[in-house]
Amino acid sequence: MKTIEKSITVNVPVSQAYNQWTQFEDFPHFMEGVKEVKQLDDKRLHWKAEIGGKTEEWDAEITEQIPDQRIAWRSTSGAKNSGMITFSAQGENETAVNLEVEYEPEGMIENVGDLLGLVSARVSGDLTRFKDFIETRHSATGGWRGEIPTPAEPVGASL
Repeated sequence: MKTIEKSITVNVPVSQAYNQWTQFEDFPHFMEGVKEVKQLDDKRLHWKAEIGGKTEEWDAEITEQIPDQRIAWRSTSGAKNSGMITFSAQGENETAVNLEVEYEPEGMIENVGDLLGLVSARVSGDLTRFKDFIETRHSATGGWRGEIPTPAEPVGASL
């Protein structure tokens, strides 16, 4: 799998940045190529996006969610990807947003796009558009403050 790590500082309090990111159905407003995200329940999402000129759909599961700190996910079907976004207060009205995405390019078009840095550029652009989106509002469009703890390791898993 390939990994992309990008960061940006947004000029809003950490809770506002975090709350907005939990509004997954708003992702098409600032994520290039994302056509639709449906939140199926607290942990499951269905995505529809244009990747390499074709429409892809996949399901994802939130594997960890800690308010004002981080959200981690992994795909459970379709396009293979996973990642984590973290939020760190840098002051009263400033938040560092760090995004790490792991993905598996499929087919020639996606592999060429990856080699040309198109995926990395898209992630950078998405963070810049998120910054613009959240900074032009006086508040987030919503927010989910529930917690999804990291699953405990099974007994004997580290042997």
